[in-house]
Amino acid sequence: MAAALACTPAIAQTSETESDRIPGLPEPSIGTSLPPRLADPGGVRAALAKRGVIFAVNYIGEVLGNPTGGYRQGAVYDGRLELAVEADLEKGIGWPGLSFFANGYQIHGDSISAENLGVLMPASFIEADPSTRLFELWLEQKLWDHRVSIRFGQLAADSEFMLSKGGTAFLNDTWGWSAMTATNMPQNGPAYPLATPGVRLAFNPSDRFGALIGVFNGNPAGDCLPEQDPQECNPNGLLFPIDAPPLLIAEAAYSYNREPGQLAGTIKLGGYRNFGMYAFQHIITGGVHVSFVRESQLATDGDFGLYGILDQMIYRLPGGGAPRGISIFGRVIGAPDHNPVNHYWEAGITFAGLQDARPDDTLAIGFAYTGISPDVSNRQKADHRPVIASYEALLEASYAAQIVPGFVLQPDFQYFWNPGGHAPDPNDLSVAVPNAMVLGLRTTINY
Repeated sequence: MAAALACTPAIAQTSETESDRIPGLPEPSIGTSLPPRLADPGGVRAALAKRGVIFAVNYIGEVLGNPTGGYRQGAVYDGRLELAVEADLEKGIGWPGLSFFANGYQIHGDSISAENLGVLMPASFIEADPSTRLFELWLEQKLWDHRVSIRFGQLAADSEFMLSKGGTAFLNDTWGWSAMTATNMPQNGPAYPLATPGVRLAFNPSDRFGALIGVFNGNPAGDCLPEQDPQECNPNGLLFPIDAPPLLIAEAAYSYNREPGQLAGTIKLGGYRNFGMYAFQHIITGGVHVSFVRESQLATDGDFGLYGILDQMIYRLPGGGAPRGISIFGRVIGAPDHNPVNHYWEAGITFAGLQDARPDDTLAIGFAYTGISPDVSNRQKADHRPVIASYEALLEASYAAQIVPGFVLQPDFQYFWNPGGHAPDPNDLSVAVPNAMVLGLRTTINY
């Protein structure tokens, strides 16, 4: 996810000087708990690391069920296998500051959000149509003692922009690429599982200040009819569309209290501008359409939004190493009323490593609110719809328990008010989808 000032690589390189680690092992990795012959079969990892190449294999699998609420009750399993490769091309070919990254997914299982809930805030950030697809593929050039970097290729905006550190502790997708940006942008925007061609510039003049600006192809699925699922239009991530009007995103960050033992914090301010002309058409995972109004009633010739993010530690346990304690976070996003969603906010608290016996565990509790625009509700009233959209709200509590480094079990609780923004129940269009409770258990293995 996100760092305080700019995105860090998806694979964190380990130091080859550490005698107790295998060179090229990502951080964290279950390989640190395995015999060397299993952590690095045939010495491939160590050999590649000498040439600046690191690879990681990660798997997330989860069971999610809604015993109450939604338009259907039941349980599903979904999973995502990821293969990621990063290469330091200064080591490989002698080009200073140049690096390469690529990752792809094998996605399988069912979507509880589509099959049972119909929510705007998907219950899991790994939910997607079953497929094997390329995600990101880029080169990055770092300049001026790494204070400036330029990244270009197939990029995902949700890898770097609009992210709160506290939000990474949850399962629900809205804590990353928010339900507001997914709902308002064409084809849900350049975010998982659809990356798109783009360019990103990062500027970090000091450890306290940083800025990001990115330009992305505005339609990550390319030419796709309104009634089509964007993921089906670009089924393997190999389309690389470049002819759509661009999406511009800019973000500035300020980090403070960075000295050891202090209560660190980060403030981010940003905004986006989408230059395309389009009718709003939101499709949740599984190809399920969310119909706010008739397509011709809600459209835009260019759109924008503004946001602010706060991450703040409020209590810190004494001692060195990674910070342990209590932190709060919040994010607010606003957009014009002609959007389906005109405001979004979230807030939460995390408890990290409060027990000495479990220093790597994290408990997180958060609340998110997706507000439907009055333009939508007024048009629905004019159409004499029996159910009028208003908002969708989410309460989530999640506990990530590290069994060993690189292996985490995560029980999770979610409760949704007004699924789909107070959408009609497909079983009875005269009433709204009932509030829903979701219980889940996730397993994450990083190898």
